Amino acid sequence: MWKYLHNILRISNFGENFQRFPMVTDLKTSGKDSDLFDTLFAHFGKTINLARIKFLSKMITAIVILRTVNFARLSTAFGGKADALSSMRRIQRFMSGYDLDFSLVARLIFKLLPHKGPYVLSMDRTNWQFGSFDINALVLAVTYHGVAFPLLFSLLPKKGNSNTKERIDLMERYVALFGKSSIDCLVADREFVGNRWIGWLNDNRIRYHIRIRENFWVHKPGDGSDFKAFWAFQDLAIGESRHLYGIYLVNGQYCYLSAARMKNRDGKPELQIILSFNKPEEAIDTYKMRWQIETCFKSLKSSGFNVEDTHLADIDRIERLFAILTIAFLWAYLVGFFKHRFIKPIRTLNNGRMAFSFFKYGLDTIASVLLNADKQTNIDVFKILSCT
Repeated sequence: MWKYLHNILRISNFGENFQRFPMVTDLKTSGKDSDLFDTLFAHFGKTINLARIKFLSKMITAIVILRTVNFARLSTAFGGKADALSSMRRIQRFMSGYDLDFSLVARLIFKLLPHKGPYVLSMDRTNWQFGSFDINALVLAVTYHGVAFPLLFSLLPKKGNSNTKERIDLMERYVALFGKSSIDCLVADREFVGNRWIGWLNDNRIRYHIRIRENFWVHKPGDGSDFKAFWAFQDLAIGESRHLYGIYLVNGQYCYLSAARMKNRDGKPELQIILSFNKPEEAIDTYKMRWQIETCFKSLKSSGFNVEDTHLADIDRIERLFAILTIAFLWAYLVGFFKHRFIKPIRTLNNGRMAFSFFKYGLDTIASVLLNADKQTNIDVFKILSCT
């Protein structure tokens, strides 16, 4: 599927085929966004007109260089003959009037994922505030080795939790685009419970591992007993886990139960109780993948693109911005991973962790290429975002 390959690259560390990265040396880039335009045109050329694709390439380029979504600042990095005021108007016109097809963006992200399915999906919510306006995003992402790649999202015009319809709509969009067979399971935190929601997952046979609150009432069909969830696991010591044999009723839906007692981020012990569609013995380890979506949110916010810099207060416009950021986020991660694996590994600290993330490594690399168009480099950051 990908050109410019020496051979199929097998990465034993991850036990997966990572087949899409070109080994290009002595590349001389020729502008800040022309090469990115060519790459995006290969994806969107049949569905988005040239002017819009050119805008996307300039917008993504500016975001990567400046690491902000503040339009006034981004307009100064568009380059070309247009001045910053003209570029600012161009940004405003796109955000206010262009009906960006988010399914096209999701298909692009899916095509570029660095591993094959079926996938562990993580559903979570992130929010930030501009003045008195609350921005609340429900996100469905694919987890992968410490990070999650946003595929689909829904901006919620309200404070607080998502509701069942909003969750089901997001999952139905995913299934319509990529098929149910691409899902290994769904992981989610305590917000994502409820009779009708779990019932929908059960009816559609979508596997899940979702945390519940300790005080949930549980019914055991075998003997008719009722008990609070934590009673079945209250004797667990820190580091211990257990899954219950047999099916239980929680909130009126049949499921399996597992739990583990561990230390939270503050170092205090807490009990994590997980309900599952099946395979409760996998629940604890699989549920741990849920936090990877928080790494993504952090990259979109303070550790990367500073999405909280936006002054937008319109849901449709924020959705367009969020879609653009998902492309930039995946691009940075792929470049960082490729450079770490094949060119220069990230330094390992004394505690065994990497000095910085693949995302940050890639972001720095792309910015260096874009800002130094005449500098030769041994990585083609544009072909990495290509799948031709």
